[in-house]
Parts: sequence; structure tokens; C-alpha cells
Amino acid sequence: MNKKQLQTEQTKRRLAEASKALFAQKGYKATSIEDIVTATGSSKGNIYYHFKSKEGLFLYLIDEWNREWEESWASNEHLYQTCTEKIYGLMEQLVLDDMNHPLTKAADEFFTGEKKENDIEERIDQILKHHIQFNRQLVQQGIENGEFKTDHAARLAIILESTIIGLSQLSRDLEPEEALTLYRQAADVFLHGISRGLK
Repeated sequence: MNKKQLQTEQTKRRLAEASKALFAQKGYKATSIEDIVTATGSSKGNIYYHFKSKEGLFLYLIDEWNREWEESWASNEHLYQTCTEKIYGLMEQLVLDDMNHPLTKAADEFFTGEKKENDIEERIDQILKHHIQFNRQLVQQGIENGEFKTDHAARLAIILESTIIGLSQLSRDLEPEEALTLYRQAADVFLHGISRGLK
């Protein structure tokens, strides 16, 4: 990375960090580009140069959140001996991450809000596909090691992601322990359908 690229990346990170605090405090819809200009001391033009739009800036933060989540998962995955344990571990990490991440409420607003521009919709679709691919690899690993029934891993990955999305939306007002119990029970239901060892 040359000096100019490094400066550009540093500027993006500075803008993103200041914006993250605003989105966490005010929510997605209530945070305007003018708020971001005031908080960062940057111009609208500079923000648009780096992110194209408020939506693009927020998706940059979502990408960072996903990277952090994956790093956390990678550092803990070795704690689980089986794919069944990994699915329970996945549910636990999702609950703890969702309940504690500063952008959770803003992300709810963003993803359930008005229709987005085509390029933003495409990026959202890529995020969803990435999550489904993660699930598919996990299910496929369980099939290959004989833990799960031989089945269509791609379909099961979509079912698992749909369950996670639904749980995320419907457990927002629960206490963390109650949400964790709900996620674990959802894992029980999912695993009951695919496990070789359960009747």
C-alpha cells in the first residue's frame, strides 16, 4: 500500500469510526450526512468520495462488524469438538454479539427500511450469501463427518439462516439469558431434523 492509499484508508476509518458512534447513539434514520459532517469535520464531498452515500458508509460498518464477528468465531471455533457443538456455539455467539453490538438497532432500521439503490441491494445480497455460505460449510462438514444425515447442505444453510434472521428480529426485547435459551431451543429443533443420533 503506497502513501496515498494509506492516507485514504486512514481517512475512511476516521470517518467510519465517528459515524459509527452517531449511528449507535441516534439510529440509522435519524443520523444525517450533515450530522456526520459536523462530527467528523469533513465535507459532504469527502464523505461521498469515500463512501458514495450514507448507505454505503453504513454498509462499510456492517462489513467491519462481519469481519470482527468472523475473527471472533475463528478464535473460538477450536473449542467445539463436533459440528453439533459448533451450531450451539454459533447461536451463543450470535446472541452475545447481537445483544452487545452498538450498531444492532441501527442495523435493524437499515435492513428493514425503505427500498435501496440497486448497488446497495446487491451488497446486501452479497452479505446474505456470505452468511449462507458460512452455514453451508458448517452443515457440509457435519454431513461429511457422519454427524448429520446426508442431505442438501445448500437448502439446510438457507433454513438455518432464515431461523437466525427470525430469531434476531423477534428476540430484541428479551433479556440476554432468555434470548440465549430461545436460540439454543432453535438449535435443538434444527439439529433434531438433521442429526443421525436423534429420533
